[in-house]
Amino acid sequence: MSTTGMSFAERYRVIQSRDTRFDGQFVTAVSSTGIYCRPSCPARTPKEQNVSFYATSAAAHEAGYRACKRCLPEAAPGSPEWNLRGDVTARAMRLIADGVVDREGVPGLARRLGYSPRHLTRLLAAELGAGPLALSRAHRAHTARMLLVGTDLPAADVAFSAGFSSVRQFNETVGEVFGMPPTQLRARRRSHETTPGQIDLVLPHRGPLDSAGLFGWMAAHAIGGVEDASATSFARTLLLDGGPAWFSVALDVEGRVRMRARLSQLSDLATLITRVRRLFDLDADPIAVDSALSQHPLVAPLVARIPGVRVPGCVDAHEMLIRAMIGQQISVAAARTAMTRLADALGERVEGDEGATVLFPTMTAIAERGHDVLRGPAARIRAIVETAAALADGSLDLGAGDDAAEQRERLLALRGIGPWTADYVRMRVLGDPDVLLPGDIAARAGAAAAGIPADAAGLTAWAVRAAPWRSYLMAHLWYAAPVTQSWRAAPLPPEEKS
Repeated sequence: MSTTGMSFAERYRVIQSRDTRFDGQFVTAVSSTGIYCRPSCPARTPKEQNVSFYATSAAAHEAGYRACKRCLPEAAPGSPEWNLRGDVTARAMRLIADGVVDREGVPGLARRLGYSPRHLTRLLAAELGAGPLALSRAHRAHTARMLLVGTDLPAADVAFSAGFSSVRQFNETVGEVFGMPPTQLRARRRSHETTPGQIDLVLPHRGPLDSAGLFGWMAAHAIGGVEDASATSFARTLLLDGGPAWFSVALDVEGRVRMRARLSQLSDLATLITRVRRLFDLDADPIAVDSALSQHPLVAPLVARIPGVRVPGCVDAHEMLIRAMIGQQISVAAARTAMTRLADALGERVEGDEGATVLFPTMTAIAERGHDVLRGPAARIRAIVETAAALADGSLDLGAGDDAAEQRERLLALRGIGPWTADYVRMRVLGDPDVLLPGDIAARAGAAAAGIPADAAGLTAWAVRAAPWRSYLMAHLWYAAPVTQSWRAAPLPPEEKS
């Protein structure tokens, strides 16, 4: 549910009703107390004249407010707004969450977005009430809170894991944001067993979660050695800036999403959390999506059967593009075999667990040796190797901060990439909630089963009514396809002639 354009009166009614659907989408600042809260805070509703609303907690920090100790607004899921929107603000928020400011500074963020640092700071401050440095600082505070209440890491490790440059900076920021020192925040933690050397965290989400579909998707597409998935869990390796990492995701006995991880450098943790959240679409607003799609009689039964559908994202944009290209025009089983062979031949062996002990090959390795490992038509192999080379040398870049139209144009200009692949990558890499793949065979089969026009033109015309949630419509159509029933959410690869 988008909060863009909501009036003061509408937001005030939200906090009066304590509607949890809006947690993470805006915060309520109260001038009489000097604190800001999530919309569902159980405290007494403040008087209207004392209330201000901010799009982000960073803006509330900049205005001089501290986080509520009762509802801990920093513990809310992230806003779905940044995927729903494709403007520079949304792109900046995705990159800040991925740790770009911590790694490259504001100049690096601005360069990726095509703006000067000064102009970007003005843009973000004008719309969000906070510039990139303040937004990044708020993100670090959120990560620190998770670590303090969810792990046994020493405070110094928490500080550097969250991206702070010093323990003093960490102590000051936590004190300013939460109105209490780190030791008091840690006192609120819930005890649970942990494995030495592992980080164990709960990743919050809003609304229902179709975990069966998510884990089913992962299992259907898992690359041997790199990933390991079952009906209830998923684990994989990943190369981050600080070195190899490993993580697993499963639901705990309380139905919460729990992530375990091992990292080469603790400073990569915030980036890993962001990418896992994107992989599992944990910042989505399924209640808003389900409510909108249920307005259409042909889709309503699909939503009622499977509430809380999520659209899987990805943990590495470059890897996602190569996987999509390899999967073209062959079955999912054949694609898994091809990618497992590629990983086994070119991937680095690392410490892992649960069957995940190999890193997906680097783009340089695929560019140099892909011809020796990949099988199939020569033109397709050449296209994959050329794309890997372009990603390796930087002449092609791909990431969560891309402009959707520009990304699609860049991909379509490459040999071997057609509309299905470009749009599928946009769905998975950018988290775009409004992508339709009318040529997808499984989606068309699902449409036919649901009574929706199944030809490409007919499906395209009919699906206009599902905007801006056509990616989630796609997920329901994939579910409905008889050929994919055993997978739950996993689609067949495209049948495009690229």
